[in-house]
Amino acid sequence: MLHGVSVADPYRELEDPSSPTTKDWLARYDRYTRRHLEALPGRVGLAVRLEELAYVESVSPPRRFGKRIFWSQQHRDKEKAVHYVREGKDGAPRVLLDPNTMSADGSVALQGVYPSLDGHKVAYKVSANNKDDATIQVMDVATGAVSTTDTIPGAKYAAPSWEPKGTGFYYTRLPVDPSIPVDRLPGEAAVYFHRLGTDPKEDALVREKTGDPRTFIGAEVSRDGRFLVLSIHHGWTRNDLYFKDLSRHREWQPLVVGVDAHFDATAHGGRFYVHTDHNAPRYRLMLVDPARKTDLASWRALIPEEPKGVLEDVRVVGGKLALRVLDKASSRLAIHELDGKLVRTIETPSIGTLSSIVGNPEDDEAYYAYESFLEPRNVFETSVKRGGRKPFFEVKVPVDPSPFVVEQVTYPSKDGTPITMFVVRRRDLPRDGSTPFLLNGYGGFKIAKVPAFNGSLFAWLERGGGFALPNLRGGGEYGEDWHRAGMLEKKQNVFDDFLAGADWLVANGYTKPERLAISGGSNGGLLVGAAMTQRPELFRAVVCAVPLLDMVRYHRFGSGRTWISEYGTSEDAAQFRALHAYSPYHRVSPGTAYPALLMLTADSDDRVDPLHARKFAAAVLEARRGESRVLVRIETNAGHGGGDMIKKSVERSVDMYSFLFDELGMNR
Repeated sequence: MLHGVSVADPYRELEDPSSPTTKDWLARYDRYTRRHLEALPGRVGLAVRLEELAYVESVSPPRRFGKRIFWSQQHRDKEKAVHYVREGKDGAPRVLLDPNTMSADGSVALQGVYPSLDGHKVAYKVSANNKDDATIQVMDVATGAVSTTDTIPGAKYAAPSWEPKGTGFYYTRLPVDPSIPVDRLPGEAAVYFHRLGTDPKEDALVREKTGDPRTFIGAEVSRDGRFLVLSIHHGWTRNDLYFKDLSRHREWQPLVVGVDAHFDATAHGGRFYVHTDHNAPRYRLMLVDPARKTDLASWRALIPEEPKGVLEDVRVVGGKLALRVLDKASSRLAIHELDGKLVRTIETPSIGTLSSIVGNPEDDEAYYAYESFLEPRNVFETSVKRGGRKPFFEVKVPVDPSPFVVEQVTYPSKDGTPITMFVVRRRDLPRDGSTPFLLNGYGGFKIAKVPAFNGSLFAWLERGGGFALPNLRGGGEYGEDWHRAGMLEKKQNVFDDFLAGADWLVANGYTKPERLAISGGSNGGLLVGAAMTQRPELFRAVVCAVPLLDMVRYHRFGSGRTWISEYGTSEDAAQFRALHAYSPYHRVSPGTAYPALLMLTADSDDRVDPLHARKFAAAVLEARRGESRVLVRIETNAGHGGGDMIKKSVERSVDMYSFLFDELGMNR
């Protein structure tokens, strides 16, 4: 009984992964699923094609630290990207970190690499099975020696920020204490300073824990070492900023506290450039001089909110401001002087996505990447002062994009709100409903779904399929108002937007329900779970990956309490009513003809507990009418993002596309 409502939970026992019932159920179901998938036709040829598309050479934009250049490179004969370093621009590349050699079975993952500003040391995070939980280690770049002293566990939320002389770094640490409930851990995070060569247990406490598991906390030191900026995020809608002038050893001073907005401060030249949506839902850039008044009323507007575009990111590169702007979910870059004056813009050649410009505040040389649904992510070099561009690295993928086209359409949601959607299809697509379509979506946490290259999509397109990606409320495509229109009690808007996109594809002859599949992961798994339980007749097949599906109890597991500001909690009566109304697990109805379901889950997911996948699949299996398949694929040695080896992603894609080809009649 919750708030006077009787809530059914018949598969509660499947929450416990150690119970005999759960172990037996998982073992039997995984065997059944794999037998079915492995018997589907065309898998060998599909696997060969997916390997061709996945094993390609690519590089990240390079970055200078001291006199050394750092970058990562994915090789066509390696499972994981290798990190490299070279002495100066013309030095010979040498391996810095190779995660392919860190474990015999590939289960050790490299989660992040953080060079010191002088390039002498590098801090990096490793984890087991690609879990979020991680450990920091430190390497001497010149010798390759890994310190036996500077090993720091509890680094799930850590992003080491080095002080300029390279003697140590600031970082966020969780206590390693099994007696603390997992759902309460985020509130125990605190900021520390680690001095190299000392016992991490003796690290200086820089900012104490909040005690609130709904918060995130982190600190970053400016490149000149003068300012330490602390951010405390209260969920996904606001954060507080504090700063400390390390040159004067002052206590923490508030920069902005208690304001319902996002603030991201970059310290440069003794001032703060603050990227914010305060009184500007599509974001603007403000200038703050800490030597004078720092109250919000004293901030000066440097770059105003755009009429339509969303200011996504601001960096200081080459002595100028480098901005990334999202306009109708496609991007452009802009270079401004430090006083806000526009210098130039960089547009996409087609509907696509530009990365932020990568470079140092004092370097004219900078890099950025461009990609689209049909073009791989290529890296370009540019001059911040002069402009222009030249290819730095071009990815070679064995595809022919010429038969396909990308369009962006607009359709009305249930309440009339216009929704944009990318559609990738053959140029000669017949409008008779015969084309198999895969509709994907997310709609949450102000994450923008933008054009991105995924080689495996060509395995789908080449077999005659079409792909659609709508820009749902809850995401960040159109600013903070758009995000908030899909949060909390308004979450149903997200599902309505998605369902309206499916209806539009059918009404306009792109496809028909028996040829339409949907897919989504994490918050997108919640999306497709809601869609299939609210409109089961609209889809033939569903691929649901690492999802949230029991929205009444989600906050009790994994990182759930950090999402309360996004979803709400059943501990609140009004929010409970909204959650219970759409919670996919609780909407499963006996005797319903549900579409075929392929559930993708991971055994080491410490972000979204796999109990959601287990309980929902069991409920659908029991309630379904007819012979629609309910499959549960369990990926071993894998976290929320799956295993980080290419072969694991290929195996997952083979199973997913084999399932879709079979269910949508594409093998006939």
